[in-house]
Amino acid sequence: MKIGIMQPTYLPWIGYFDMMDQVDTFVLLDHVQFSKQSWQQRNRIKTPHGLEWLTVPVEVKGKSRQSIVDVRVQTAQFAKKHVHALEMHYARAAFGAAVIRELAGLLLREPPWESLAELNVALIGWISRSLGIVTPVVRSSTVAPRGERTEALVSICEQLGGTHYLSALGSAEYLLGDLHFFEARGIPVTFHHYVHPKYTQLYPPFVPYASAIDLLCNEGPGALAVLRSGRRPDLSPAAVRQTLETREAASVDHPV
Repeated sequence: MKIGIMQPTYLPWIGYFDMMDQVDTFVLLDHVQFSKQSWQQRNRIKTPHGLEWLTVPVEVKGKSRQSIVDVRVQTAQFAKKHVHALEMHYARAAFGAAVIRELAGLLLREPPWESLAELNVALIGWISRSLGIVTPVVRSSTVAPRGERTEALVSICEQLGGTHYLSALGSAEYLLGDLHFFEARGIPVTFHHYVHPKYTQLYPPFVPYASAIDLLCNEGPGALAVLRSGRRPDLSPAAVRQTLETREAASVDHPV
């Protein structure tokens, strides 16, 4: 069983859902420490001026070490602002009206969202269903993993019967040094490899790395095929290590 694990982020980009689409079980890592002004509480949409942030205000004063699952939304007013921004910038997209109508119903629900994790889990579930992705999703807070950091990832895999771990490429720098935790349990690790595809988009030129909402509004029923077109074969740890070493060597200042 192939397992993918990512933190629950706000309106994630399409690569996030490509990883979900490739694994047998996708785990939302919501028991770890929250990082303010991170993808956990914000993401970007395409506008005539490029990518612009949508940020969920959360309570952080005196809570520097709180877990994602414990983070509270500061005010419900963000939802109206985000829906307004989506309507302003995607109303003219081919499928924008239908997508925004459904998304607005979720963002503006009553009672208002109080938990950031609950909000993100609901949005991730809605986006995955809208794309046509059917991978089962589990929250790490319901698994009660043992250990910290990489040990916790291994624990999650073991508890869910995982036999293969697919890691985000952005985790490579620390995970490459911790592969022995997986090797000791006989769980091979590979890294997600994704090349952002181009698709129909308002306000040319095309700009990658917007929220997956951008793809849904512009491509509608064709969104999943577009998303999958950016998929590349998983990278081995050796291949990733070589790439990182090459980049490091290229960045070294050599004496004249």
